[in-house]
Amino acid sequence: MSVKIGKELRAKLKRLRLLSLDTDGVLTDGGIYFTDAGDEMRKFNVKDGLGIQRAQRAGVVVVMMTASTAPAIAHRARALGVEHIYIDTRDKLARIVKICDDLEIDLEDVAHVGDDLTDIALFEAVGCPMTVADGVNEARALAQYITERRGGDAAVREICDLIVEAKAEA
Repeated sequence: MSVKIGKELRAKLKRLRLLSLDTDGVLTDGGIYFTDAGDEMRKFNVKDGLGIQRAQRAGVVVVMMTASTAPAIAHRARALGVEHIYIDTRDKLARIVKICDDLEIDLEDVAHVGDDLTDIALFEAVGCPMTVADGVNEARALAQYITERRGGDAAVREICDLIVEAKAEA
């Protein structure tokens, strides 16, 4: 991996227990495609998928959540073996707090990757807020890490690789 991170961020990633991922603008490029029949479609990056699976194998619980109701998001999450899938989620912070309570995970040991205003409350609550290169200014101002890649262009893979590397250190 060519991305260099500081010791403080590396330490946070080493102890990370849960990775929360927004969908639109993070796992996708933010575009929503419609068929002539009116069905919604999204494009996911296969490199992000492998990164998610590697993070899971490294012991990180992965959560995918979105305000969208598109079934494609749940299909993609299930294909990756993600057990915690939440669509039509308006209050992301309440959802993460509940998950952390259920799994006995401290919010300090959570990273959230988001790109827009709907992620700000989570950014302020978790130990490791992260955003993509094309995240809005408000997200970028609060993020402890900003990817080199844009949402939907293997930005999540970049983060997952950092997590796996940090966890592999002796």
